[in-house]
Amino acid sequence: MFKKLISSKRGEGYVDIVVGVFCLMLVVAFAVSFLPVFTAKQQLDLFAAEIVRQAEITGGTEVSGRVATMREQTGLDPEIIWECNYFRGNKVQLDGDISVTLKTTVDVSFFFFGPFQVGITAKASGKSEVYYK
Repeated sequence: MFKKLISSKRGEGYVDIVVGVFCLMLVVAFAVSFLPVFTAKQQLDLFAAEIVRQAEITGGTEVSGRVATMREQTGLDPEIIWECNYFRGNKVQLDGDISVTLKTTVDVSFFFFGPFQVGITAKASGKSEVYYK
């Protein structure tokens, strides 16, 4: 009786569908757990572009206000590394190179596999548009 029940092929399609749906749900859950990394990367790229543009317009002098605004808007608090050819103090002469690198980490977890730190980096560069005498 048991041997006959095991060798029967009835209901095999249902088992295949259940296994397929389970695998699909695992893939969707995995994708949703990694979505914050891509969102944070996009926000970090925007953050870098915005503060470099502010530095280009002001000659590198009044960027702290824009940095604070972008931190509030994005919710990110990255490490900011500036590379500039300073003219005097924190002023960048006309056509001087301005480059910024932002670094931060994002926590990613998948079910009971603990939080992992994923490091993301964004870079942006430009030229100063202010002439200092």
